Amino acid sequence: MTSYRKVERVRINGSCEGHLVQEIALGKPGGLRATVITWGATLKSLSMPLQDGRHQDVVLGLDHLDEYRAHGAHMGAIAGRVANRIGGGSFKLEGDVYSLPRNDRGRCTLHGGDGGFGQRPWRLLSHDQTQVTLTLTSPDGDLGFPGAVSVVCTYRLLTPSILRMEICAEADAPTPLNLATHSYFNLDGSPTIDGHLLTINAASYTPVDADLVPTGEIRSLDGTPYDFRHPRAVGAEVFDINYALEPRARVRSSPAHAASLMSPTNGVALEIWTTEPALQFYDGQGLNAGRFGPRAGLCLEPQGFPDAPNQPGFPSIILQPGMPYRQVTEYRLSLGEPSAPSC
Repeated sequence: MTSYRKVERVRINGSCEGHLVQEIALGKPGGLRATVITWGATLKSLSMPLQDGRHQDVVLGLDHLDEYRAHGAHMGAIAGRVANRIGGGSFKLEGDVYSLPRNDRGRCTLHGGDGGFGQRPWRLLSHDQTQVTLTLTSPDGDLGFPGAVSVVCTYRLLTPSILRMEICAEADAPTPLNLATHSYFNLDGSPTIDGHLLTINAASYTPVDADLVPTGEIRSLDGTPYDFRHPRAVGAEVFDINYALEPRARVRSSPAHAASLMSPTNGVALEIWTTEPALQFYDGQGLNAGRFGPRAGLCLEPQGFPDAPNQPGFPSIILQPGMPYRQVTEYRLSLGEPSAPSC
């Protein structure tokens, strides 16, 4: 199986279809650490120091490039050109109908289709001890989408324990663009995330049909099993649902608090702050990659609304020429006291 070439500490050369896949290590001794690989602009690890001097990795990462290539769930990658689902694998824009690869049970397009942004090599632009910048160019007609798109993604470590992802993009013609960070989180290394405590800053969600495509309605969370406005255990219920974040009017300005996750086992807590208007919560029930099985991690994916090109009542995700796209998402980590075991 294939490993990676580290930028600063060379191990084993890894290549994919003629492209060198590189692994970049960020961080300083005793502080927050991260590793990023150029395949899918993927966050491979994010670890924070514990009080006993050990580091706790809070995202799931695979050991070999072959595992990333074989795993279609975008583990840690930047999903696009349009993250989440496009119903029926098509959309209409300025009078033209565009057909896309239907890679989700043959009925809709998921994360841009097979071979989307999370499943191809990005190019390394720059890096140092605390940041790395990568870029990707998607040509006109790529996987059926109109217009050429250029994307730049920067991962940056900030004090005290923050990883910031800033994603910018430009297009030369109108096109849908919805990019999402797709990390699987597990804050304590438990076999499943069922005991993690989750809070989502949303009062409404988008109901879906049998294909998990939004119906177009934005419905209150009151009385639903999806309500995480107050911290509660994830449990064994099934979740793959989009939340309309509060306040909904905030789109690509300053990051606001979207969600919190905490492990009662070790006290590690994660806050997600983002400029995006929506958040997809996926509990990882279909995860099967490398050493990780179902529910070994959960996803909290800041993004635009799913199927927005087909839903006129949702905020638009159409990127116009001369109007650059910008997303800022931050993972803010902290350490509290673990909860006392129950008797």
